[in-house]
Amino acid sequence: MTPKTNDPTGRLPKDKPFAVRAAFLGERLHLRGLYEPALEPKITLGPLVLPAGASGLAMLFRYGALVLFNLSEAEQKSFLKELRPRVENPLRKMETEEAQLYLAGKQPEGATPEGIGVADLSLARLQIVATALARSVALAFYENAMAGAFDMIEPLARRLENPSGGGRRLRALLRHIGGTLLVQHRMIGRVQIQDKPDLLWDHPEVERLYLHLENEYELRERNTVLERKLALINQTAETAVNLMQNRSMLRVEWYIVILIVAEVLLYIYEVWWKH
Repeated sequence: MTPKTNDPTGRLPKDKPFAVRAAFLGERLHLRGLYEPALEPKITLGPLVLPAGASGLAMLFRYGALVLFNLSEAEQKSFLKELRPRVENPLRKMETEEAQLYLAGKQPEGATPEGIGVADLSLARLQIVATALARSVALAFYENAMAGAFDMIEPLARRLENPSGGGRRLRALLRHIGGTLLVQHRMIGRVQIQDKPDLLWDHPEVERLYLHLENEYELRERNTVLERKLALINQTAETAVNLMQNRSMLRVEWYIVILIVAEVLLYIYEVWWKH
């Protein structure tokens, strides 16, 4: 699975549309050993590009996503099976996104009802398409994860309304939300949805294509919604922790008062017994 230094896009058909499939596999992809440092920079810039199947390509992202170009179902299964040992914390059910890629000719580049149209099959354009689709499936995974945590907000708020009980249940809810927050922080640190791909610095000619795809898949809007939900979950969890700490401090104060009263009663008893 080591890429060659010649142009890998020559493997793709230029006379007909072909399938593109993005998948989010797990928490992280370990790519060490799949490429050599001496390769041409244009091939190692952006996602890692590998030949796949009889006449296809695979583009891999360290944050757990990959995009397959022109692979049959059997070839996809074979490639994913070979890649599985490199997936950290693989998902039981992958998030996927599928489209058709075709040469747009004189038509504008971007997403259409027929699929994704591109001016040519240059490596930079294919990497931009892969980046947009990979970010979309990563967002889909985090949206589902966030939905589960967001559903915990209401029962957590109800527990906070009842100061007399539910401490163990409250702690369980906080642990669940805390685990989800950790996942979300990983998303913000690794996927970096709001940032433009580094590829655009060297290939400004494909920026318009990326902006079209970013708008079509609503990458910024979906990321903004996730960040707002994350902020609300953070605020709720922080409030719950503060209340739990205050209750613990109040119990400690009562324990101290009880001990003082007990000590006073013992002293009075000793004085009374001596007399």
